[in-house]
Amino acid sequence: MAHAAWAAVPIADKSTYTIFNRTPEAQLRELSTDRPDITESPYTVDAGWFQIESDFLAYSRSHDTANGADVKASALSVAALNFKFGLTSNMDLQTVVEPYVRLKADDKKSGQHARIAGFGDITSRLKINFWGNDGGDSALGLMPFVTWPTSHRGLGTDSVEGGLIIPYAHKLPAGWDVGLMTEVDLVRSDDDDGYTQEWTNSITFGHDIAYGFGGYMELASTVGPGAGQLSFDFGATYGVGEHGQLDVGCNVGLTRATDDLTIFAGWSVRF
Repeated sequence: MAHAAWAAVPIADKSTYTIFNRTPEAQLRELSTDRPDITESPYTVDAGWFQIESDFLAYSRSHDTANGADVKASALSVAALNFKFGLTSNMDLQTVVEPYVRLKADDKKSGQHARIAGFGDITSRLKINFWGNDGGDSALGLMPFVTWPTSHRGLGTDSVEGGLIIPYAHKLPAGWDVGLMTEVDLVRSDDDDGYTQEWTNSITFGHDIAYGFGGYMELASTVGPGAGQLSFDFGATYGVGEHGQLDVGCNVGLTRATDDLTIFAGWSVRF
């Protein structure tokens, strides 16, 4: 979540703007992105405007030593894209695409090696903002989503999955802002005999630094049928004019089931 909507001066009613009646540039809200942190933003893209958010690349690695194992694994994602389109003043439609994903695993004890690479899953998301899009100290959104099994086998899901995300943002004293998110996912069980639930919660704190730079730190957890995951995340953003942003970040795993380290860099642009 990267946003400071409360810094903007509240404007007139924008409910008349739609995909057929584009929001004038002079009335655009401040650029808001769902990256680089895990916590999603409750702010939507203005009606009639497009926004693209993308990784240059994201790399993660882990080393599993549980119960005497010795397995090193890594994942690389290149140019993952989130295409956004503002439908109304408080609703946007999103399509997340993973053009290239590569997974590697090396079992030091058995000597086995696995390599999988190819196209990833596609996710469709609809974001609705209930308040705070264009001013105020808080904002609340709702984001249902569906993930389609378009990936090469082993790179993603083999079944249609989905869930619901509820993001919230609030202004804090001294120029800080906080974002909160809860997410419930319906995922296919490991035994492929039905669906089960995963629950993700996160909290992120952000602050503008200077000269277009900002920073954030975050805690994110996921609980479900398997071992729980918890990470400490941090990173920085840099605003490029009124319509662009660059970012870098790092997620550090705090539990055995979490990837040890994830690093990434990306960009966002609105047009």
